[in-house]
Amino acid sequence: MSAAKTTSSNSRPAKAKKSAAAGRGKPAPASKPRKARSTAKSKKRSALDAAAKVLAETGQAMNCQELIAAMAAKGYWTSPGGKTPQATLYSAVLRELTVKGKDARFVKSERGKFALRQPSA
Repeated sequence: MSAAKTTSSNSRPAKAKKSAAAGRGKPAPASKPRKARSTAKSKKRSALDAAAKVLAETGQAMNCQELIAAMAAKGYWTSPGGKTPQATLYSAVLRELTVKGKDARFVKSERGKFALRQPSA
């Protein structure tokens, strides 16, 4: 005594019809002009940029936990609320090393420590 479900042709939503102007070579309506991006003064520095600046100032290799502490102390960068910013920084530095290769700003000096790559002359 089970009844089979049937669908009526009226149960589906109606498809939107294409407008008459679509596909006839008419120009698209003009969009609103975009607002100018904020100036570089208010632009936040990324964790990688801040780490590169700290390494340049100290001149020695540091691990990511030391880098995070130094960046926060100098006010270059603070974590936006993440639980493990040192792991995020470590991953970002390794990703830069992998993607950019010899053009990367960082070099792995020893296990867990990074230094700035010396510019080649």
